[in-house]
Amino acid sequence: MGPALPTGRLATLATPLASASASATTSAVADCPVPPPATDPAVNVPPIDPAALARSIENLPAPDATAAIVRVGGTNGTWKGVTGIGDLRTGRPARDDVRFRAGSVTKMFTTAVVLQLVAEGEVSLEGTVQEYLPGLFPAAYPAITVGQLLNHTSGLPAPDLDGGFEEVYRTRYKTWKPEEYVALAVRNPVEFTPGTQQHYLNTNTFVAGLLIERVTGRSYEHEVTARILRPLGMRDSYLPGRSPRIRGAHHHGYQVVPAGFPGSVPYGDTAVVDMTTTSVTSTWASGDLISTARDLETFVNALFSGKVVPPARLEPMFTVPRVTTFGGCAPATYTSGMSRMVLPGGQVAYGKTGARYGFSAGVGATRDLSRTVVYSVNSTDAKAAGQNQRGLGIALAALAS
Repeated sequence: MGPALPTGRLATLATPLASASASATTSAVADCPVPPPATDPAVNVPPIDPAALARSIENLPAPDATAAIVRVGGTNGTWKGVTGIGDLRTGRPARDDVRFRAGSVTKMFTTAVVLQLVAEGEVSLEGTVQEYLPGLFPAAYPAITVGQLLNHTSGLPAPDLDGGFEEVYRTRYKTWKPEEYVALAVRNPVEFTPGTQQHYLNTNTFVAGLLIERVTGRSYEHEVTARILRPLGMRDSYLPGRSPRIRGAHHHGYQVVPAGFPGSVPYGDTAVVDMTTTSVTSTWASGDLISTARDLETFVNALFSGKVVPPARLEPMFTVPRVTTFGGCAPATYTSGMSRMVLPGGQVAYGKTGARYGFSAGVGATRDLSRTVVYSVNSTDAKAAGQNQRGLGIALAALAS
């Protein structure tokens, strides 16, 4: 068993690999009704509520987080907030212009580059991975399309690895090669017949990153930088490659651990370790982006307005496949590169959340850009079940208050 790989997802982590065959898994959900098409009703977003937004990040540092940054925008006003401590060792106050690890928000960028290649005629969503990347999958694997990679209906499994934090901490400086990660994953059978269910897993976006490299003949990092970061003027955003550090001004990220854990320091009634410096090759095209709130606000506005992906090719990012979530009858919620969120007032938002140990981030907007939100929270337990509550509170305060 190899070193652990954090998955970089807030609400859905890599689950244990299915031991059943694809046909058995498919038959297990055959009785589930086909979900209806998702529709977005025309609902006006409410006015910005500064008090609700301030409450969503108040009293930091707190047991669940040390700092938070929020930017809310749109056609009817803006709001900015920052609270907490950026470095527990020095007591330095949090700032709103610093870099942070964006985690699975990276998937929006990976998907956008693939869709650019589709628009250029270099890639087809109906084309198979086996055509573009021969030999990557076992010969026994069924055909998996590029579109199924992007919307997580491929059936690809996750690597069978120890995800416990102790192992993650021990191997935090390990460098992973993308091909190594995928090879470990595809030693396992597909989880279901491609196109029949949805299972959000980093394996899909790793393969999408390899597809970008094969088609362009250049590195994934080069393509995201040249196609998105530079054209949009996202000067504070970058893909770190093998470097475990965050360049420039940034907040420190911490993970809560038991008392006596190696390298830990007291934090209230608990203890934490500093996870700021760590390899992100374990999530690569799924979660290695380093960015700022301002840059991500720039990106979401450009993406939704058709300035990153041509409007004619953007629809997959706003389309939830009509399948159920893996292992049950709940309708799918992920699009290609994002997820769809129905808010209490009836309005619908699209976006992406992400988590690295010590860092939780989120980007969201209504499709008409009448309201946008970007946040970074230095969560003290970013991978724990239910740790999304702070981020969810920010999103609701921004979009549905």
